[in-house]
Amino acid sequence: MSYSIKPYSPEFQNSIEDLILPIQQVEFGFEISRQEQPDLIDIAGVFQTGNGNFWVAVDEDRVIGTIGLIDLSNRQIALKKMFVAEEYRMQGVAQKLMDIATDWCIEKRINSIFLATNDKMLAAQDFYTKNEFFVINKLDLPANFPIAPVATKFYQKDLKD
Repeated sequence: MSYSIKPYSPEFQNSIEDLILPIQQVEFGFEISRQEQPDLIDIAGVFQTGNGNFWVAVDEDRVIGTIGLIDLSNRQIALKKMFVAEEYRMQGVAQKLMDIATDWCIEKRINSIFLATNDKMLAAQDFYTKNEFFVINKLDLPANFPIAPVATKFYQKDLKD
């Protein structure tokens, strides 16, 4: 399998939506539209500011995976929009995306990464635990953490020594 990881640029917008929306709506049955996701509509404006960024895994011209980091200030980051196309799962794509995002955070001297997922996403929960995230209470999220309507489970990873 040959794919590359690239920072977001507008040329990927439609392919990103073509990846994420069916996973949310069809695979997991979430009733969430594109319009309810300002971070999906304005990736550059939401993710690529401050210490944030957004990456895509691309196989030829097809986006097969995504991961985004939103700068919450205070050396804290929200990890959002981590998705991998079904036929590319269990092939290292998710881990490569996570490694790039984590390395970015270390380089930017981020102390903590926070994320939200849903109880239905069991494989994602196992993946986050494997990557040293631990479950936290919703009340322990930073006040400015952007919580999606479908979020039911929350995680944190500390990077500081």
